[in-house]
Amino acid sequence: MKKFLMVAALVASSASAWAHDHQGTNGGRVEDAGSYHVELVSKSEKVDLYISDANQKPIAATGFKAIGIFVVNGKAQRIAMEPAGSARLSGTASDALSAQPKGVVQLTSPDGKTVQAKFN
Repeated sequence: MKKFLMVAALVASSASAWAHDHQGTNGGRVEDAGSYHVELVSKSEKVDLYISDANQKPIAATGFKAIGIFVVNGKAQRIAMEPAGSARLSGTASDALSAQPKGVVQLTSPDGKTVQAKFN
């Protein structure tokens, strides 16, 4: 019984690790943020965050805002993101980011609820 539980726990943790963290339609990484999916795309100093629902259908960015905290050159950098398109939030970093920056994004929906997505 113990062996079965250990195997079940291992399979469950592996499945959740593969749940998202894949490439999205805009070329970035996709992670869960509460009931939303967010895709992070960075190019030099520009950071874009695309919002979609559980079925990967874009959600209008109007009324959303986000703060990204990323590791840049060994230091934490906060980047505010505001609506910049139909389903996109955008912000600018003070230094160039890697193509796959590590950090966390806090997304605030129009109703004031906040959720987070972690990008490792």
